[in-house]
Formats: sequence, C-alpha cells, structure tokens
Amino acid sequence: MALVHYDEGLTMREARALYFEVNRFGADGGYGDAWVDFKLGPLPVPFPNTRARVRAVRYHDLHHVLTGYDTNAIGEFEIAAWELGAGCKGFVAAWQLNLGGLFAGLLSAPRRTIRAFFRGRRGESLYGRPFEELLDREVGELRREMRVDERSSSGSSPAALDVLWLALASLAGLVVGVLGFATVLVVAPIGIVNLALRRHRARSAAEAGA
Repeated sequence: MALVHYDEGLTMREARALYFEVNRFGADGGYGDAWVDFKLGPLPVPFPNTRARVRAVRYHDLHHVLTGYDTNAIGEFEIAAWELGAGCKGFVAAWQLNLGGLFAGLLSAPRRTIRAFFRGRRGESLYGRPFEELLDREVGELRREMRVDERSSSGSSPAALDVLWLALASLAGLVVGVLGFATVLVVAPIGIVNLALRRHRARSAAEAGA
C-alpha cells in the first residue's frame, strides 16, 4: 500500500479519518471490535481487543499520521521503535507491543528500526495528552511541537545515553519476543482454523452470488 501524505493544514481528526479510510480500518478504526487480528504471515490470528490496547492504539494511530511510517510489517516495526524512543508513558500495552515490535524489527530490518528509535529519542510522543484536544490540532502544528523531524544536535552519531536506552530496550524486547513466540506456537492452530473458516465463508458467498 502506498504511503499517504497528510497535508499539514488538516486537523488530526480529518487526517485520522483519511488514515482509517486508506487502511480500511472502518469508520472508528476498529476500536469497538471485540477481537483484532494478529497477522502471523498469511494467518489471521484473533486476540481480544482489550481496553488497554484500545487506549494505546488511539495514540498509536495518530503517531502513524505524524511520523509517516507505513502500516505494513516494516512500518509497524519502525513506529514501535519510534514510540519506544519517544516514550510510552504509563501505557503498559504500548510498552509490551512496542518491545515485541522492536525485537522483530531488529531481526528483519535492523537499520530502519534503529534509525526510527533514534528519531524517537529526538522527539516526544503524544501518549498521556488529553486525546480529544489533540484531534482539533493541525497536523503541521503537532509535528513541529513533537519535534518529529528534528535533527541530532551531534550530527549523525547518537548520544551515548540513546545507545544505552536502545541496548536496554533491545534486551527487554528479546524477553518479550521469546514470550511472544511461545504464545504464537500456542495460538497458531487458531489462526489456521480461522483462515480456513474465512475461506469457506468467502467461497459460500461467491457461490450464493453466482
């Protein structure tokens, strides 16, 4: 899917609506769904859409708009790293999901993931801010306020503290990743059954419409 440019004059509410439309997330972004799919390759593995996840993902979606990271696998790894660098405040679900994303990103796209982490360290996230007020702000205004595109003051080399934070986050991500892999082994059969049922329903619908 092609990246979308969100005009800086749009309000965040308008930009988010476009983001939902382009990514086919539904009018409410799927926040009201009881279950969401975790993509295990081609397998859609359903898991509960908890209140903690919804609370975090509302900000996460705004971060996609502001940072420009895609919603494909690599883009999600990048924004996970960016959010860890920028800080997830008291959003436990965000820490858990992003640490797993950082671990996966370091394995599959290490340069892009590391670059996104250091980019986050130079800015700040929206986590913890009054959410509804953010929707009335303009995209460009928030980008500047969050220092989304700020350059490193020391040139191309990250600060020692940033490297230390990356090392600690990577270690935590390893732990979360190992636990996540063990969970995947348990839920993979659910994904296989879920995919088979979806294909069966699609065939049935096609036959009924023929």
